[in-house]
Amino acid sequence: MWHEFKKFAVRGNVIDLAVGVIIGGAFGKIVSSLVNDIIMPLVGLVLGGIDFSSLSWKVGEAEVKYGAFIQTVVDFLVIAFSIFLFVKLLNNLSERIKKQEEKKETAPTITKEQQLLTEIRDLLKQQKETT
Repeated sequence: MWHEFKKFAVRGNVIDLAVGVIIGGAFGKIVSSLVNDIIMPLVGLVLGGIDFSSLSWKVGEAEVKYGAFIQTVVDFLVIAFSIFLFVKLLNNLSERIKKQEEKKETAPTITKEQQLLTEIRDLLKQQKETT
């Protein structure tokens, strides 16, 4: 069982996934900071100086912090849009590469026999033109 686990753990897909999770976590912190420290204060300023982080209402003993929820939704939207742009970029690059490969595959290949026949034809044309 240990051997199977080692084989699984060192496969490229697992390592790629681990790297993706680590980078995603760091990216999430950057986006949270962007939203909390830059976007939401500017949105609050435009809306008349509202501080979204303190928006809440009390229901009995419970405090519903809908301002924090709004910030989390904006976080999600920024991350989702960033991922959309990244995936779109990757798809465009993939399509370009695929088209280039298709062009290479569709290019006619000339056999040696065809090349020799073409050279003979050209030589005959030259002889005909000189006479």
